[in-house]
Amino acid sequence: MSTITAPRGLAGVVVTDTGIGDVRGREGFYHYRQYSAIDLAQARTFEDVWYLMVHGELPGTAERTGFTARTAAMRRLPAEVRDALPLIARAGSGPLAGLRTALSLLGASAGFRPVYDIDAGRRTADALTVCAAVPTLLTALHRIGRGLDPVEPRDDLPYAANYLYMLTGSEPDPVRARAVEQYLISTVDHGFNASTFTARVIASTGADMAACLVGAVGALSGPLHGGAPSRALDTLDAIGSPDRIDAWVREKVTAGERIMGFGHAVYRTEDPRSRMLRGIAQQFGGPLVDFAVQVEERVEAILAELKPGRELHTNVEFYAGVVMELCGLPREMFTPTFCAARVVGWSANILEQAADSKIIRPAARYVGPPPPQPVPAAVRS
Repeated sequence: MSTITAPRGLAGVVVTDTGIGDVRGREGFYHYRQYSAIDLAQARTFEDVWYLMVHGELPGTAERTGFTARTAAMRRLPAEVRDALPLIARAGSGPLAGLRTALSLLGASAGFRPVYDIDAGRRTADALTVCAAVPTLLTALHRIGRGLDPVEPRDDLPYAANYLYMLTGSEPDPVRARAVEQYLISTVDHGFNASTFTARVIASTGADMAACLVGAVGALSGPLHGGAPSRALDTLDAIGSPDRIDAWVREKVTAGERIMGFGHAVYRTEDPRSRMLRGIAQQFGGPLVDFAVQVEERVEAILAELKPGRELHTNVEFYAGVVMELCGLPREMFTPTFCAARVVGWSANILEQAADSKIIRPAARYVGPPPPQPVPAAVRS
């Protein structure tokens, strides 16, 4: 069998065709279907974008009304799942880790079958069921872990506002709800990142929807993928004040340490998500925002000096952390909030992959001791 040697990390390797979206890193542009993701975040609701990802087109008025009502009705959890959440939360591993267990239980409770064995309509229904339930699961696990009762979802609130309501127990300020909604829209999908690719690999085996999403959540939990929004905010805390920016950054860079919130595997320009979120943060204003802008300017200048030729700018995590902090989200919920958006993109990719029954099965190059070697005799005692 002939093999093709791929670059480390599969960087730049095209593994399939997709109609869901793409990232054009050299242009600083990405899109969902045929629309700019940033334009969608600025002009549309989360439900509109969710509909687009599932059905391939934006909804009209009747479609929006029906889709919103249908998915809102799916937010409540089955009793067996709800009753198990305290035990999952008591494990103390946090909402994102707990979500993996909860998703498995939800899939079993809902009777999810392998995507290979069901038709497109059933797959879509399973995808909507999970996406609608994820915010309920995440917020319940967070509250239980803090000794609080979960807050039941409301059918009359949009996706983002309902998420904040379940998290805090209070109906959110519309401005903050819209800011979080724009963040959620901007992170629904982003090409073949590690978690999306993981979901598609599992879907290619024909596994059920919950199994595919559990794998995606596991990939997202790694700090090199979705775990950076709170760490980027920790950077601002560590620097502390404007007069410490230069010394702190130079020390980190010369020590070869990564500055969280800067640099991206794909973009060679400013991350368009960061640009949009900076604008949202500046609409709120205040000392945190002013300090973040100062840090961004100085870090980019110092990186340009110490790493000439490298295009290192803020990525989505930097200002995402600032916006979520301003909107009252606890830091331990930053990555789970990312997950509450990305589950929609994962599901769309799973549905697309499920339509192609070819299993993803690459090869690896063996570099261990040359085989076959004689097997040593067992040592007798």
